[in-house]
Amino acid sequence: MILTYRYRIKGKPARTLVLQAREVNVVWNFCGSTQEAARRHNKRWPSGFDLINLTTGAARELGLHSDTMQAVCKEFAARRNKIRKRPRWRGKKSLGWVPFQAARAIKIEDGTATFLGHRYRLWYSRPIDGAIKCGCFSADAAGRWYLNLQCEIDEVDDCGSAEVGIDLGLKTLAATSGGEKIENLRHGRAMQAKLARAQRAGRKRTVRQIHAKIERRRRHHLHEVSKRLVQQNRLVAVGNVSAAKLAKTRMAKSVYDASWSTLRHQLRYKAVRHGAVYVEVDERWSSQLCSACGSLPLSRPKGIAQLGVRHWTCSDCGADHDRDLNAARNILVSGRSIALQLTGNPRPLGRGRC
Repeated sequence: MILTYRYRIKGKPARTLVLQAREVNVVWNFCGSTQEAARRHNKRWPSGFDLINLTTGAARELGLHSDTMQAVCKEFAARRNKIRKRPRWRGKKSLGWVPFQAARAIKIEDGTATFLGHRYRLWYSRPIDGAIKCGCFSADAAGRWYLNLQCEIDEVDDCGSAEVGIDLGLKTLAATSGGEKIENLRHGRAMQAKLARAQRAGRKRTVRQIHAKIERRRRHHLHEVSKRLVQQNRLVAVGNVSAAKLAKTRMAKSVYDASWSTLRHQLRYKAVRHGAVYVEVDERWSSQLCSACGSLPLSRPKGIAQLGVRHWTCSDCGADHDRDLNAARNILVSGRSIALQLTGNPRPLGRGRC
């Protein structure tokens, strides 16, 4: 599988990278103007190979690596073909981006990266496993530069033997079928007062730094949660609640703070890497169905009007339910059925409910 390693570059933003990023924008916009010319004259859209031929020989004049030129042309063509129109122009406000498409373009040793004759010191947080396929230098909104390396690594089978169903929420980030409730640290809410003061004062740089800090803290917490869940369980079943739809309601700020999509993405690729099975389950009726007897009792919480009902008792079998934990158990049951269809083995996973 392909795994991306991300290392922050030490010190202030390198002037060489900033200059290269500007020239990358020039190449990108050249591809865009070529695309527009073809459209105006009703010609065939230029492919990535055509764009590479048109830019051949310009790398030295622009101060770019030839691999960077080719990577920009291929990325432009890929994005255009995906959205079926010309991608946006890249201007001064575009974040820095310097791609390369082969391992020969960069050399990693002793915590440093050598690219185009320039050495960049890295916060070398972990060693690289596998062979480097491609990568890029990129800048975030706060002006910090990172080296991203896509490496091909071997999959390992070191996940746990248990199974877990996960019900995503807002007050608690997630409830598991084993009875655990994972806390939602609400990083955005914790920093919103400081962020509001910076916005009222017009301190754009401070605002960008606060947003970057919120994003880093949130992502770090989600990495810890997803890693632990995959290491403990061979089956991970998650409800398919739509963050995009809820983001259009009054709960938008809480939805963005929970970052469900990021958590699901991390669970998905970590499950593949560690040999676990990841499935997304339709969560409709999961909070109303009794996980003990499997019925839809009259005493169940119904609709948005009873969304505040967090505990209820089944009128058919008398079982007491926590709303979130009951939903997680029902999600696990559905996840087992989906996993059985995927694997074709009656007992492909660990025994037990959680």
